Amino acid sequence: MNLQSVFDWLQSWPISEGIRQSSWMFPAFESVHVIAITLVVGSVMIVDLRVLGLTTTRKSVSELSWEVLPWTWGLFLIALISGAFMFAAKANAYFTDTPFRLKMLLMAAAGLNMFFFHFVPLKTIHRWDRDVQAPAIAKLSCGLSLAFWVLVVTMGRWIGFTIQG
Repeated sequence: MNLQSVFDWLQSWPISEGIRQSSWMFPAFESVHVIAITLVVGSVMIVDLRVLGLTTTRKSVSELSWEVLPWTWGLFLIALISGAFMFAAKANAYFTDTPFRLKMLLMAAAGLNMFFFHFVPLKTIHRWDRDVQAPAIAKLSCGLSLAFWVLVVTMGRWIGFTIQG
């Protein structure tokens, strides 16, 4: 079984055909996806900017993360599900689209960076949690996070100009 047959199979699902043929379903999924990803990026930015010492310096990084990250993960799940429905409706078109591929690569890079942050700089958070100045490695990771997520949004917007109805 090759990818083409998998994508054809995805596109043949009744829900995929419904989304593709409906005048309102694809825009509805897209709206949910855009709102969710916007809130994901906003919540990530809150923590990243705190680690960079640019905002919310009265709260510790761990306290702020505890408040924000459950929302981030819930919203990411909503963005993932709505994005999966949109992909299933037009799998062949998305898979061959350069901005879509770049968006997926950037999301993978953001995920790898997040794992790095959680397993390297965050291991020493007890030393810098309340300080305005986080260690350089934490700042670098958060700076990369901001760049990756801004580029994810940019590629997502670009997809809207490259995938035809």
